[in-house]
Amino acid sequence: MALIDCIVLALYLIGTLAVGLHYAGRNQRSQDMFAAGGQSPWWVSGLSSFMTLKSAGTFVVWGGLAYREGVVAIAITTCIGVSAILVGLFVAGQWRRTGVTTPAEFVELRFGRAAVQLYTWAMMAVRIVSTGVALYAVAVMLVALVPLEPGHPLRDPASGHLSLAFAIFLFGAIVVAYTVAGGLWAVLMTDVLQFIVLQLAVLFVIPLLWLKLGSGAPLAPLPPNFFSPTSDQYTWWFMAGWVGVHFFLIGAEWAFAQRYICVPSDTDAKKSAYLFGGLYLISPALWLTPPILFRMLQADADPEQAYILASKLVLPAGMLGLMMAAMFSATASAISGQINVFAGVLTEQFYRRVFRPGASERNLVAAGRWFALLIGAALVAVALLVPVMGGAERIVLTLTGMLFGPLMAPTIWGLLSGRIGMAAVTASAGLGFLAGLWVKFGLDGPLGSPVLAAWVQANPRIADVLVGAVLPVVILTVAHLLRRTPQPAWRALQARVDAYAPTPPDEHGVDHAPAKVVAISLGASGLLTLALLAFNRDGRGALLVFGLSMLAIAWMAWRVSRRRPGPAN
Repeated sequence: MALIDCIVLALYLIGTLAVGLHYAGRNQRSQDMFAAGGQSPWWVSGLSSFMTLKSAGTFVVWGGLAYREGVVAIAITTCIGVSAILVGLFVAGQWRRTGVTTPAEFVELRFGRAAVQLYTWAMMAVRIVSTGVALYAVAVMLVALVPLEPGHPLRDPASGHLSLAFAIFLFGAIVVAYTVAGGLWAVLMTDVLQFIVLQLAVLFVIPLLWLKLGSGAPLAPLPPNFFSPTSDQYTWWFMAGWVGVHFFLIGAEWAFAQRYICVPSDTDAKKSAYLFGGLYLISPALWLTPPILFRMLQADADPEQAYILASKLVLPAGMLGLMMAAMFSATASAISGQINVFAGVLTEQFYRRVFRPGASERNLVAAGRWFALLIGAALVAVALLVPVMGGAERIVLTLTGMLFGPLMAPTIWGLLSGRIGMAAVTASAGLGFLAGLWVKFGLDGPLGSPVLAAWVQANPRIADVLVGAVLPVVILTVAHLLRRTPQPAWRALQARVDAYAPTPPDEHGVDHAPAKVVAISLGASGLLTLALLAFNRDGRGALLVFGLSMLAIAWMAWRVSRRRPGPAN
């Protein structure tokens, strides 16, 4: 990266920290820190959910798949939009009507304390690994852009570029800092800003790559079926299973459930999920187009670095730093959401109940910040170990395809039906985990089958979704049919649902306050982009359009922020 790119990236990171510090004062209660006081606008919640599932891992894993195999990567990720729409139809409103502050509170009410223990430690372990992968991915992108001279203290002797470990520590420290300071409000607001900058940055790259393709540059040969929506591994059956896996994930994984809880009403929760789904039906075709176009120009790039190398090829000075900032933004969204939700669980379910039953709200907020710091340190450690664990793509596909379904499916089932209990939760999680281990490691052993082993080896992705989507549904269906009457806990929970009422807006008028932060931040970003005109002779038209677009959105957000706070619905 050029010096101006480094300056742009540094300014963006400082701005992200500033947003977190701005919202630090709102965290007077644990509900403020972990549920935004129930006052998040639905559009903020929806954009935050969308960004929670995006990270630099998205661009490393799915961008790498798009570079290698083409349009099938777009088809796979579009399935997530279908899942989110289904969540809006059947699940999101139910979460809000329960009246809980955290998803762990619902799990305890519905299944008991033992279930909270199971979910907390199992999900935290899985999510620390997955967010560690995301942190690793954004660091990989940065080091690809920063070659250093021999003898530089931050140089990796093997690659000649910036040390991967330093990049992981740098990005991890920034995310942990603003999450610890600002709580869920900081997570939500930085997600909104990151969404806008990321989408504009992607839209900026696509036409520049098209122009490069049309400039007469020699085109690289493409693999067979590069423009097909399916492949030998990623069939239509896999797509159906992927929709099922993500229905469980988006509907019940605690970082997403928190987004349905933190809004004022059940209608807002549904709208949040619909916005998330609608964006995921459209956006994959946009943010996976650059690596597909780049494959036509260069056939021998590292797939994990294809996205950022495509950006480097066409972006003017300063814009590469902004693209790197956008990649960091997406990763920060995924990481900060997970840190916040598990810090909330540890604070509410363990610190308050086990260690300090009479803790004040001030003590709970302080404990939440310490837990966030410890979780952040753990995921930094995992990020450093990703190469040893087999690389980003293998970890993401295995975790998503095989582990999330067995863990998440019982929560959704228990949200909609009273006929399963803790035994069904244990069976789904336990048998799903054992089945996953058997499929991955046991088929060649004494309990294995040569025929089945050969089939799994030929169809690894189908095997993942069979374990992750089909098996938990079968287990829960059997448990449901074996019991004819609802569980006692279900009746108590239904009483809460019957007493549900939307949260009225508070005296601070936070309905439109987020728009003010969006306006100020985007206005500053737009002015910074226009300032880059002084550093470029080429690409000035694109810079002008990009900067003016951000200023236009900032102006609209400012007008929204000037309105009087409206009703909850």
